[in-house]
Amino acid sequence: MRRLSPAARVRYFFAALTAGAAMLGTTALLVPSSEAAPGGNCTYYSDESYTTVVGQYGRDCCNNRIAWGTTTQHYECGGCFSCTPPPR
Repeated sequence: MRRLSPAARVRYFFAALTAGAAMLGTTALLVPSSEAAPGGNCTYYSDESYTTVVGQYGRDCCNNRIAWGTTTQHYECGGCFSCTPPPR
């Protein structure tokens, strides 16, 4: 049986290291991401005219939590909130 030279050992070591990193990277890409659920995004209005927004709850398109204002019986759910800071 032939023995590997030190240079060949180093090459095999780095080849195995590269293959392991590639497998780890591929596994990380296959993990499902948690995206915003548009059905859970609700905008609340002051009255039945649906003109004055008084609150929003859910997640924006960048998956940041949005929770401001008050809830009322007049609301619409769905869509994606924009990735801008909510009004204060």
